[in-house]
Amino acid sequence: MAATRQSLLLRARTGDEGAWQDLCELYRPLIAGWLRRQAVPEADIDDLVQEIFLAVLRGLPSFSHSGRRGAFRTWLRTIAYNYSCDYWKSPARRTAASGEGAARSALGLLEDPDSPLSRYWDEEHDRYVLRCLFEAVELEFEPVTVRAFQLMALDGASGAQAADELGISLTAVYIAKSRVLRRLRELAEGLLDDLR
Repeated sequence: MAATRQSLLLRARTGDEGAWQDLCELYRPLIAGWLRRQAVPEADIDDLVQEIFLAVLRGLPSFSHSGRRGAFRTWLRTIAYNYSCDYWKSPARRTAASGEGAARSALGLLEDPDSPLSRYWDEEHDRYVLRCLFEAVELEFEPVTVRAFQLMALDGASGAQAADELGISLTAVYIAKSRVLRRLRELAEGLLDDLR
């Protein structure tokens, strides 16, 4: 992902083609994984993902982040949910090899907010997006800077422990953590909530 101070979501909303490609690369595996959990046949997944992205592309310019936690995640899930329901309700699905039972089962999972499928989207979204953003951020910093961040922010090490392990000063550890976290916040703006 290209380094920029503007958020990926904001750039994609304003028509930045590179940002749109980054957004697609970021979310395609998450959406495809969610469709697989519904037992959508592998042969249909790419087409359904494409339909979902076309709807996102059409709706993104008018999307307004409400400031509430999970606004983008919820908006994207709603689009994916609607297309998934349409997919399973289509007459072709009911007569396919998977049959009426598979369609009814998938629709039941989609419509139940407490189903494992519904929880998967909410639980996996932030972890997945953060992991992808962290992979992009790793390329922007020296390995010792990234490792200092990992030790403190992800592994729960104290600043002193990280400094000892890396052979750098305590101040350098805190600066490294701060720089990586600041960059993650920039990239995650509008996509993730409460990145600390």
